[in-house]
Amino acid sequence: MTCREIMLASREIPVKHLSCHYLQNIEYGAEDITILKDGLAFMSTGLKFPGLHSFSDEPGKMYVLDLLHPKPTPVELQISGELDLSSFNPHGISAYTDEADDSVYLFVVNHPHHNSQVEIFRYVEEDTLVHIKTITHPLLHSVNDIVAVGVESFYATNDRYFHSDALLLITVFLDLTWCDVVFYSPHEVRVVADGLRSPNGINISPDKRYIYVSDIMDHDIDVFERQEGEQLRYIKSVAVGSLCDNIEVDHKTGDVWLGCHPNAMKLSSYDPEDPPGSEVLRIKNIHSKQPVVSMEYADDGHVLMGSSVAAPYEGKLLIGSVFHKALYCLLK
Repeated sequence: MTCREIMLASREIPVKHLSCHYLQNIEYGAEDITILKDGLAFMSTGLKFPGLHSFSDEPGKMYVLDLLHPKPTPVELQISGELDLSSFNPHGISAYTDEADDSVYLFVVNHPHHNSQVEIFRYVEEDTLVHIKTITHPLLHSVNDIVAVGVESFYATNDRYFHSDALLLITVFLDLTWCDVVFYSPHEVRVVADGLRSPNGINISPDKRYIYVSDIMDHDIDVFERQEGEQLRYIKSVAVGSLCDNIEVDHKTGDVWLGCHPNAMKLSSYDPEDPPGSEVLRIKNIHSKQPVVSMEYADDGHVLMGSSVAAPYEGKLLIGSVFHKALYCLLK
């Protein structure tokens, strides 16, 4: 594929709106959103990412939103502990509930000074994150997203092999599939899936048996089965026809929801006169022989630019973006 084909540079999509309104307090993107079974939604905001636009020079922030409240409003989370908040640059996130005591842990990919590390927090009270530890490792060199599978263990995607933008372009032109998924625990860290072009979002099925990875430049979602020892066995890929960013999974139906970039050329060469659009896709029956991919929301960038995540909960949908705003929508 050429670079323009990978970026879907000629693609235009029809507008398909839902009943939505902007979420208060979210002005600089909500790159990733994840929702607990009790309706608490966590959001990472203010991402600064090489090659992408940003409306703010301020450090990133974390927000929480209660979807069971009659008028859900994002509340900024206070962060306590040993973490440099002046360089906080949150990207992909994942929540894990410890069944032993119902403690909620939030895992956040952080890029201070464009480095890659993972922060683990414990969520306490209504609006506080207590920083527990920072994880760095040579194998976690360009982390985009994570999915937590334990109090200190997770799978992570590395979205590029080289840090240099020039070398990144070469890997695209030469069609090199050198990226991977890494499993981390305090006892071992290793590559568990490789041969990927540019893995982005990652998430897990409700029964915890399968891992889903968005290979954004391949325009598909890869399905892996978890094996003993946390190795991943490739099952199949589902073509989605868009550059899909983060993955969220409906905890009741198992439907896979994707926040996508319909035309990545517009995203990378930001022009307010011709803004990057937004697209939300849903995959039903992803494990069947004929998964159904449907467009649930689409915009030409005049309502929402650069959608990166779509998180469903009980007939509601939160749509986040890389650097713009976030929407609260009704599905029914």
